[in-house]
Amino acid sequence: MRILIAPDKFKGSASAAEVAADLARGLLRVMPWAEVRLLPMADGGEGTAAVVVEAAGGSWVEVEVHDPLLRPCQARFGRIGPGGRTAVIEMAACCGLALLSPEERQPLRTSSYGLGELIRKALDAGCTEVLLGIGGSATVDGGSGMLGALGARLLAADGRELIGSGGSLADLAAIDLSTLDSRLRTVPIRVACDVTNPLLGPTGAATVFGPQKGASPAEVKVLEMNLARYADLLEQAAGRRVRDVPGTGAAGGVGFSLLAVTETARLEPGVELVADAVGLDEAIAWADLVITGEGRLDGQTAYGKVPYGVARRARAQGRLAVAVAGSIAPEVHLPDERGLAAALSILTEPMSLEVAMAEVHSLLVCAGERLASWLQVGVMLATGRTDSDGNGSASDRRGSGDKA
Repeated sequence: MRILIAPDKFKGSASAAEVAADLARGLLRVMPWAEVRLLPMADGGEGTAAVVVEAAGGSWVEVEVHDPLLRPCQARFGRIGPGGRTAVIEMAACCGLALLSPEERQPLRTSSYGLGELIRKALDAGCTEVLLGIGGSATVDGGSGMLGALGARLLAADGRELIGSGGSLADLAAIDLSTLDSRLRTVPIRVACDVTNPLLGPTGAATVFGPQKGASPAEVKVLEMNLARYADLLEQAAGRRVRDVPGTGAAGGVGFSLLAVTETARLEPGVELVADAVGLDEAIAWADLVITGEGRLDGQTAYGKVPYGVARRARAQGRLAVAVAGSIAPEVHLPDERGLAAALSILTEPMSLEVAMAEVHSLLVCAGERLASWLQVGVMLATGRTDSDGNGSASDRRGSGDKA
C-alpha cells in the first residue's frame, strides 16, 4: 500500500513536517511493509514558505527588515525554481502577529512596511516572480506600509510623508505612485489567500480581523474609516477600483494594495497555490490512500483549508482521503461531498488543550498506529484474510516506490 501523508501544521504545537513525520512513524510501526511519502502542506499562513521551499529543494536568504512596530528584525525569503528566480515570501516572518506580545497588538500602530522591504530585497536579489503568503499578519493598514517601502509616497495635507499604519491613514491626503518600484509592473506576484473578505464593510478587514489583532470596538470604527479613506485615494491614484474583489480584506488589506497598483498580482486560494508549488497532484497519483489533517477540523475547514483542498484533489483522481485532527467539531459529518472520507482525532481521553499541545508528538504517533490498525482491517476485508499480515496490498500489485 502506498500512503501519501499531506497535512497542515497543528498551530502552536507542531509544524506540518513534524505532523507528517509523527503520523508516518506510527503507521510504519503497524504496517512496516507500507510505502509512505511525506508532503507537508500549508494554506498561505505561517509555515507556508518553509513547506514550499523544502518541497522544491530551494534555499534561504536572511535579511534585516522591520517588524510590525517598525523595530529592526531578522527575516528570510526562499528562492526556488531555475536559478532561484522565484521568491517565496511569508508576511508572518516580518509582520506577523506572533512577533508581538499581547500588549503590543495595536493595529492603529502596526505597519506592513517590513513586507515591502522583504519584497524589495527579493527583487534586488534578482527574483523575477513572487509567491506571497499573507496569513498570520498583525496589521490593518490596507497594505499602505508595504507600498511605502516599495517607493510609494503617502502624503499628509501639510506635505509630510507618512509611514503607513492603521492609525496614520487618518492624516493621509494624497498618494504619489510615480516613485513606486517599477519592477512591480512586470514581476508576477501570486498571493496565497485563504479568505474571501473584501476590504471594507461588515465582512471587511477592520470589522472581521481587527479584533483578532487587538482592536477595540472603537478602534475598529477608526480603522474602517481610515481604510475607506486610503481606498479612495489609492484607487484614484492607480485608476483602478478593486476594493470589492474577494480576498482584498485579507492581511489587513495587503491584497487590496497589490491588486490596485499592478496588473501582475493575483489572489489565489492558498492551498491551491501551495499544492501546485509542491507537486501535490503527482504525489496523489502515486498513492493508494491520502492522509491529511490540521489542528481542528470544523465548519471552517471547508473554506480554503488544507484538509479539504487535499481531499478535493484526491477525489478528482479517484483516491480516498482521510484526515487526522487534534479535535473534530460536531458539525463535521463524514464522508462528505467534498471528498473527505473519514477523520480521526489524536485524542483518546479528555484532556486540556495545554496538555494536548504539550504531548502532541506522542499523540500523533499513537494516532498513526490506530489509523494503521483500521487500514489493516480494511485490507483483511478486501483480501478475505483473517490474520494481521496486510501484504495483500496495492503496492504488491503495482511495484515499489519511495519509503519514508
